[in-house]
Amino acid sequence: LAYMMSMGGDGLAQVSADAVLNANYLLARLSDVLSPSYDGPCMHETLFDDRFLAGSEITTLDFAKAMIDEGFHPMTMYFPLVVSGAMLMEPTESESKTSLDQFIASMRHLGERALAGDSEFFAGAPYLTPYRRLDETQAARKPVLRWQPPVVEAAE
Repeated sequence: LAYMMSMGGDGLAQVSADAVLNANYLLARLSDVLSPSYDGPCMHETLFDDRFLAGSEITTLDFAKAMIDEGFHPMTMYFPLVVSGAMLMEPTESESKTSLDQFIASMRHLGERALAGDSEFFAGAPYLTPYRRLDETQAARKPVLRWQPPVVEAAE
């Protein structure tokens, strides 16, 4: 509410238009590498699917994990449920063209690497995180809500 009140009616119209512009910019710049789920322009989010990964051993999850090493939080995966391998990207109104271009360059790099069939790379991603592939299902079912420092055994 505070954000909306501070923006006012004209400001909200502008940020809404900016979010739509940003999403359509992603769609236009990534459509030749990733596979858009629908033809035509989008609103504030753009939806790709896993058709560009067909014939490879790379999954949507593999692609998302590789995004982490590129410095980006993975997109919303597998939603909406009616789109197989959905990759929902929602750039906010506050993203600059520079940050969008950095994101696009990373997505193009990963997309081209996937199209080249580098499934081994994607299967091991992420490489630059302290922990690799976490069991996300187990984490959702039995979350650890309190951090404990790791137990370090004394050297003999």
